[in-house]
Amino acid sequence: MEILLSALTGLLYAGGVYLILRRSILKFIIGIIFMSNATNLLVFLSAGIVPGQPAFVNGPQPETEQMADPLPQALVLTAIVIGFGIVVFTIALNYKFFQATSTEDLDQLTNTDA
Repeated sequence: MEILLSALTGLLYAGGVYLILRRSILKFIIGIIFMSNATNLLVFLSAGIVPGQPAFVNGPQPETEQMADPLPQALVLTAIVIGFGIVVFTIALNYKFFQATSTEDLDQLTNTDA
């Protein structure tokens, strides 16, 4: 399972880099989303997949090797919120850019003064 998710992480990074290097701002935003999701998956995979019990349980305490680590989950949750904020910010910038230039394609820009 970890090998499959590692391959998926690599594909998301490759797709994200490819889309970021395109000349369309919309493809740039989708590339940022791919890179954000790939980074979240990488952080989650770095802790290892443990089909164990949650970290907080009632009753007898299980062995620590069988418990899931909550730190990578907290880091991924924080990264999801930060990534969503960055995507919303870039969408707002794209909206203002389109209002000012009437184009979404960077190749069609002839004047840099707005």
